[in-house]
Amino acid sequence: MIKKESRNELRKIRHKRVRTKVSGTKECPRLNVFRSNSHIFAQIIDDDKRVTLVSSSSLELKIKNGGNIEAAKAVGEDIAKKALAASIKKVVFDRGGYLYHGRVEALAEAARENGLEF
Repeated sequence: MIKKESRNELRKIRHKRVRTKVSGTKECPRLNVFRSNSHIFAQIIDDDKRVTLVSSSSLELKIKNGGNIEAAKAVGEDIAKKALAASIKKVVFDRGGYLYHGRVEALAEAARENGLEF
């Protein structure tokens, strides 16, 4: 009998494959995205020190419906402003195994428009 893997397990496999190539440093940290059904989260991580430098989420921003594109745009703007305040201008984008469309794309575009380079 063949075991069928869930969508999330397949996403984790894709994320591991991406993480072999994408790593954040002090000069160019990693912008990681995680999305759930009801919220979206973003972190800027220094993988050398294994520390989160800046984070933002639709939960933190108290957005009523955090699982839509407008919430993703708000989180992208917030993470970019916090990153620039922490003197982080350049990041490497980690989509977390998700396809680059919808909420993930909206968060990335909003972060770019507000000054982050990737």
